[in-house]
Amino acid sequence: MIRSFLLASALVAALAQAAAAQSTKTSIEVTDAWARAMPAGAKTGAAYVTVANKGTTDDQLIGVSAPIAAEAQLHTTITDNGVMKMRPVSAIDVKPGASVTLKPGGLHLMLMGVKQPLVEGQSFPLTLTFAKAGKIETMVQVKKVGAMTGMDMGHMEMHGSGTMQMQGTPNMNMGGTSGK
Repeated sequence: MIRSFLLASALVAALAQAAAAQSTKTSIEVTDAWARAMPAGAKTGAAYVTVANKGTTDDQLIGVSAPIAAEAQLHTTITDNGVMKMRPVSAIDVKPGASVTLKPGGLHLMLMGVKQPLVEGQSFPLTLTFAKAGKIETMVQVKKVGAMTGMDMGHMEMHGSGTMQMQGTPNMNMGGTSGK
C-alpha cells in the first residue's frame, strides 16, 4: 500500500510539473513583430516585437535567431556623454502580467550579417528563446525605411560617419566611426 501511494504521488508530481511547464510555454505571447526596410548594401538591421507574459511566473527573453542574418542579439540603447549607443544585453525580463515592447531607441533585436537587405512588404521568421517558455517563432513584417511604429521621432538625418541625428536629440552611434 505504501508503495502504491509513493508511486501515485510520484505520478501526480510528474503530471503537475508537466502541466506547469506547459502553462509557462503558453503564457508568453509575441505580437507586433516588425523591422525597417534597409538600404541596398546594408548588413545590419533591427527587429522589434511586443512580448506579453500572460502567466504567473517571471520569464526572460534570452536569445534570438533569424535565418536572414548570420547573427542576432538582444540589444538596448543607452546614452553615453550625450551620444546614443547600442549595447548587447544578456536577457530581457518579462514579469507576470506585464508586456515589454521592443522599439526604436530602446530595447531591440539586432540583426547582423543580414544576407540580403530587408525590403518593405516582405516578411521573415524570427525565433525568440525564453528561459522558461523555450522557443517561440513569429513572423516579422518589414515596413518602410524610417518606420517608427508608435514613436514620432521627428526629422532624422543619417551621417556617413555612422551617426544618426534626430531633430532635438543627441547623435546616435550606429556602429561606424565618429571621427573623434
